[in-house]
Amino acid sequence: MYLDSGVRTAVKVLVVGHFGVGKTTCIASISEIEPLRTEEEITEASEGFDDLSGTPDKTTTTVAMDFGRLTINDEVVLYLFGTPGQERFKEMWEELSRGALGALVLVDPERLSESFPILDLVERFGLTYAIGVNHFDGTPGYPLSEVREALNLSADTPVVPCDVRNEQSSANALITLVHHLLSLID
Repeated sequence: MYLDSGVRTAVKVLVVGHFGVGKTTCIASISEIEPLRTEEEITEASEGFDDLSGTPDKTTTTVAMDFGRLTINDEVVLYLFGTPGQERFKEMWEELSRGALGALVLVDPERLSESFPILDLVERFGLTYAIGVNHFDGTPGYPLSEVREALNLSADTPVVPCDVRNEQSSANALITLVHHLLSLID
């Protein structure tokens, strides 16, 4: 699917979060093109690096990036870049963040402490961000105000519920980020 000639604005957005939070699933659920994935099977070589305790059924991991595209309207398209969630791939962040206007930071409310290194990187690279609180089966819902407080977020940082398996839910989280970016321009 080629880009419509009427599109005037292309926006690079990162989809970030810790290992196993749903970045690849988010991009796959929403991309209007077949997403580019760089997934590899998790092997014994990752022992000591990747903590599977929060995602015991996970069998693959992103080793470079994910890429997808979402057309917002006739004039605006988002290019979505999913970053690897493991610490050992953080060097890629500098390259992936170059030219990005913002980031959707996905968090798992059961593993919020794993989000702090990700938030540190997002802030280090000066990216405006919104938080998508991903829903996982079998976990209780958490009030967004509690997530905001636990992550020590400013009042103007958007925090939205998100189920990355659902196209509309993922779209709503990204649209929230776009609205936040636009509000800073006004």
